[in-house]
Amino acid sequence: MPFTFLKYLQPTHYFRLSRLAGTYIYPKVTALPVSVSTQLVHDSNYTSALAQDYDLSWQAIHCGYIGNCETYTNFDTLPVVDNYRFARKYFSVFWVCYVLVMRLVTLHNPISEWRGFWQTRQVKRLQLQPLQESTPQGMPLDQPLSETPKVSVIIPTLNRYRYLKDVLADLGQQDYPDVEVLVVDQSDPFQADFYTGYRLDLQVQQQTEKALWLARNTAIKQAKGDYLLFFDDDSRVGTDWISKHVACIQEFRADISSGVSISQVGAKTPADYAYFKVSAQLDTGNALIHKRVFESIGLYDRQFEKQRMGDGEYGLRAYLHGFKNVSNPLAKRLHLKVGSGGLRDMGQWDAYRTPSLLDPRPVPSVLYLFRKYYGNAAARLALLKTVPFSIMPYRFKRSKPMMLVGVLLSVVLAPVVCYQVWKSWRKSSVMLREGALVDGC
Repeated sequence: MPFTFLKYLQPTHYFRLSRLAGTYIYPKVTALPVSVSTQLVHDSNYTSALAQDYDLSWQAIHCGYIGNCETYTNFDTLPVVDNYRFARKYFSVFWVCYVLVMRLVTLHNPISEWRGFWQTRQVKRLQLQPLQESTPQGMPLDQPLSETPKVSVIIPTLNRYRYLKDVLADLGQQDYPDVEVLVVDQSDPFQADFYTGYRLDLQVQQQTEKALWLARNTAIKQAKGDYLLFFDDDSRVGTDWISKHVACIQEFRADISSGVSISQVGAKTPADYAYFKVSAQLDTGNALIHKRVFESIGLYDRQFEKQRMGDGEYGLRAYLHGFKNVSNPLAKRLHLKVGSGGLRDMGQWDAYRTPSLLDPRPVPSVLYLFRKYYGNAAARLALLKTVPFSIMPYRFKRSKPMMLVGVLLSVVLAPVVCYQVWKSWRKSSVMLREGALVDGC
């Protein structure tokens, strides 16, 4: 990772890890196209020339560079003051103070830490701007598709016929010519006659076991398409949804197109997802994946059954194997997030908030993912960064004052919280000993 402090700020981010080929995602600045490097904000106030380069490389990726130039295979250690400068430029003051505390309690030189923190106190946070080449306006995606490979839309469903009706209606109105729809229905009771009357190449399979990842894996094996488009049973999309996914794949020669989700009709796409960029996540409610990805790295890991982050694990696995995943702002869906059916009937909605005080926090699959790929030290840092904020209910998730209250409550409830975390850690250890439950395609 280019800057040491990222291990505190983003302990379990995809881009912290090098890919299996030994390369990181970050491009070497000298290899960037001039049209890209001239749009980046050059900072000569770093004490190290390497820090200046690493900063530009960070900017390039997070501003939307999706090229194929030479990337770093390792990073040198930078001066402490440069790490504080970087943290202040891209993270809030709260998190910079958090890093300072972490450095002090882990016995780093207090004089060097305080000096670096104090010398950078005037640094203002930088608002990153997307590259012109990465905005939808800069992409010729309105041109006719060069190819129209067969797309298999995969929908697991559980007790959501009311919403699935609209899902299938939207798919019947797509402007893309070659689509099959595979529904794996786990509803109880199963309603076979529900599926009559749709103008779709529709295949329905009843699954008695209520298991999300089993359903998706089953459909993957049966799919005839070159591309598999994963969709939720409580979503709505426009008529060009599939076309926009395929256009992204073709434009960037990508393996995965990760669409965006909005939760209200007419809502704007969140700023961080309003432009094309290399994606650091995978949402299997709105993602187009080339079938060769599954043929290469296998299917979804069923260790995540009835838990959380199974799609995150698959996205990380694909990243590590060098597959290109592009965040696609044009492939939008309205995610209704209905309160019943689907995963709501199988397990927890939130990865960190528990139904009761005796349940593990976080969901054990979260620690299984973190420990497996990032190691125990990074998993502990992730817990320290996230668990205190999970004390407050989900509806307060975007309220900073309430999140601060949650941190204070986590101190008061420390014995209970520690028990929850211990319970999750123990269960994740069992999962790690069992290993991944991944079938071949």
